[in-house]
Amino acid sequence: MSSRLLILSNGHGEDLIALRVLEALQRRAGIQEVAVLPLVGLGTAFAAAERQGWLRRIGPRGQLPSGGFSNQSLGGLLADLRAGLPLLSLRQWQAVRAWGQGGDPVLAVGDLLPLLMAWSGGGPYGFIGTPKSDWTWASPSPPGWGASPLADGYHRAKGSEWDPWEWALMGTRRCRLVAVRDRLTARGLRRHGVAALDPGNPMMDGLGAALLPAVLERRRRLLLLPGSRMPEALGNLRRLLAALPDPMEPTTVLVATGARPDARELAPLLEAEGFRAAPPCFEGIPSWERGRLQLLVGSGRFAEWASWAELGLATAGTATEQLVGLGVPALSLPGPGPQFKAGFARRQSRLLGGAVQPCRNGEELQARLVQLLADGRERRRLGDIGRRRMGPAGGSDRLAALIEERLLSPAT
Repeated sequence: MSSRLLILSNGHGEDLIALRVLEALQRRAGIQEVAVLPLVGLGTAFAAAERQGWLRRIGPRGQLPSGGFSNQSLGGLLADLRAGLPLLSLRQWQAVRAWGQGGDPVLAVGDLLPLLMAWSGGGPYGFIGTPKSDWTWASPSPPGWGASPLADGYHRAKGSEWDPWEWALMGTRRCRLVAVRDRLTARGLRRHGVAALDPGNPMMDGLGAALLPAVLERRRRLLLLPGSRMPEALGNLRRLLAALPDPMEPTTVLVATGARPDARELAPLLEAEGFRAAPPCFEGIPSWERGRLQLLVGSGRFAEWASWAELGLATAGTATEQLVGLGVPALSLPGPGPQFKAGFARRQSRLLGGAVQPCRNGEELQARLVQLLADGRERRRLGDIGRRRMGPAGGSDRLAALIEERLLSPAT
């Protein structure tokens, strides 16, 4: 059995998925050396595990202007090119080649970029395809958001969201594992000779029903997810806060952030929206108030707070999918990007079967928010759709078993 494994991931959401799988693999196999090369961003999701000493980040890393979304706009691509994307990619490829020459396996997590890098290393590799699902073209667009007949027709003609060059990379003899996010997508790939599996979605692991604090029991509860990419997250948060109505009932808005934006960065924005600092509600959590609205800011609190919410307000990617997978529907409000633009929001809604509903502006979001809070039956219906689309927990353990069997064990 190989005692070394290199992970390639290309974004914050992919980093989190890779970390969940690695934690499960570490419990099973106890690999001597786990190396991680984040192709996009700095890979901060791996920082705690690196401090614990059971993995290490290698290779060149950089924070590019587009945040990894240069494929969504020409401006983002040009900005990344000016910021040194070609040189960064070359140095990352050299690091992968150096690893591959030793014959140790590589696991790619994401889409084409890590898959191509893993193939170019020259050794055995596996692939966890996280962003693409055939639900994004097999499901209708949200009402009022228009159709995409050309794109849908293209995918329908292929019978898969994945493209022919990606099938080719997944179908080589050196590719020993292909895992995708759902049964529909795996079936589409198998029609093209790719032995794709759907062992479960690791995004739903590590989430649970935390006990609701007594001080929140008699309040309406919203979870606000502005995203993790700065400065986009601050702009997203400003637009979501501006859309909040003055509620008739006491309402708590739980603002779940990552390492950034932190409470210090949020303070000027909250004050500009009419919130005033208040004594901590519980556990020293920073608290703000505006009339009947209470706002709590929690860095790294998403996994704990998600199950408390009745409804989500979101401009995030992975966290939004996790939230609706727990049965909590969401409203989204796309903005100028680079990530959470109108196209991203529409695609996300189709992926999740309408469990997240995009809104054109703050007025529409406010109207839908009031409507959904008053309609528990509709919230439950949308929540059930979200659970079905995301699937149950346990995918990390099943993926870890497959990696151990197909990548770390000697080839048969």
